Amino acid sequence: MTTATIPTHPAGPELSETRFDAGRRPLSAVSGAEILAPLIRGGEVRYANLDYGASAPALSVVSAYLNEILPYYASVHRGAGYASQLSTSVYENARNIVRGFVGGRPDDSVIFTRNTTDSLNLLAGCLPVAGGRHTGEVLYLDIEHHANLLPWQGVPHRSVVAAPTLALTLAQLRTELARGGVNLLAVTGASNVTGEILPIRELAALAHEFGARIAVDAAQLAPHRRINIAADDVDYLAFSGHKLYAPFGAGVLVGRPDWLDAGTPHLAGGGAVRDARLDSVSWTTGPARHEAGSPNVLGAAALARAGQVIEALDEQQWHAHEDAIRTFLVEGLGQIDGVSVHHIFEDTALSAGPGTIGVVNFSVAGYDAGLVAAYLSAEHGIGLRDGRFCAHPLLKRLGLPAGSLRASLGLGSRLDDARRLLDGLQELRRNGLGWDYVVDAGRWVPANDTRSYPQWAPNTPGTAGAAPCTLD
Repeated sequence: MTTATIPTHPAGPELSETRFDAGRRPLSAVSGAEILAPLIRGGEVRYANLDYGASAPALSVVSAYLNEILPYYASVHRGAGYASQLSTSVYENARNIVRGFVGGRPDDSVIFTRNTTDSLNLLAGCLPVAGGRHTGEVLYLDIEHHANLLPWQGVPHRSVVAAPTLALTLAQLRTELARGGVNLLAVTGASNVTGEILPIRELAALAHEFGARIAVDAAQLAPHRRINIAADDVDYLAFSGHKLYAPFGAGVLVGRPDWLDAGTPHLAGGGAVRDARLDSVSWTTGPARHEAGSPNVLGAAALARAGQVIEALDEQQWHAHEDAIRTFLVEGLGQIDGVSVHHIFEDTALSAGPGTIGVVNFSVAGYDAGLVAAYLSAEHGIGLRDGRFCAHPLLKRLGLPAGSLRASLGLGSRLDDARRLLDGLQELRRNGLGWDYVVDAGRWVPANDTRSYPQWAPNTPGTAGAAPCTLD
């Protein structure tokens, strides 16, 4: 298959502007950076990955590390053999690395889970109970990802609708906390829909002022900003390896041990007990209480190694790289007729700055978001996200009940990725779709798709069906 040349059209700011220099090259090497995507009209082009917010590609350093330790992979904690001892050391040392990565306190528990959702469900099972009843409520905003929304619906809870500005939203949270009865404030560190950052230190102080603790969903924040839970006085923090450039699907919950040691074990099984009998059990404390069964050793190791790589980044260079690409993209989207960029708060800058991470949410007038995503993939080799982003209440309040589009970037991104997106959207607005598209199993796909794929891939990748949360 030949390599296609994608025609470019004037869209967005000039690439020659020096203020975008920091984003011209990837900041860190990632696996798959040069894979080629087949185009529906023939040829192939370098895949422009603008879907880091869903799952980020593995850092090349992390991939190399996993290849190094994989031959020694074995069962942990209960094996006397050489490989088992090495694997146990890697797994337990990963806790110390992760604790340091987020600025944890010496006594903070570090519990490995499947992902952020798993971590927050675990915490929901550890909320204080007295006399068979929860001692307080969980308070959260309507802007949350379902991972930080649904776990709390099974316990006493109340919610606050975010105000048009961040300042007013904080005031509304203060009013709600002042009513009393809240023992946990659950907030996102950065919106997975719009990339807007919430002031974690200020929110932690607010929660503690009224006798509550704070839990932060840092799935989007951790890959983009330094976190120090001790300095910010955050009680619990959850995030995922798959968004932190670490494959093998591990998540983590870091936080104060008292609730976790007293809470219901997240899984009932081997490794979580002091002693088990035929009809009763004595549970252990510490991370093991919630990590029954054989753990995800490689996932934990990958997450810890990725944290080390990110921790070693020059912070100024890191943020400059991301801000340059995001600014270029936001400014360019603003110059395309019919394209709207969405945000939650009026007092949060849409371009670069401390109020946003590398996430941009937008829509194209007259086109279903899923159709635009399919067009960009099939005709331009660009990958981004469409739908409701597991944040249904937020999409409804933004006036986007059917969904929107999200471009997200990271350490392996380059300015050319943003330029490719702008060119593709400009071509759509000028010339319309260049191919026919149909809905197959809930998703838009090119009609009569005859492209070839790697021999190990299914013949029709992507047609296994849309996730239920993307459908009506």
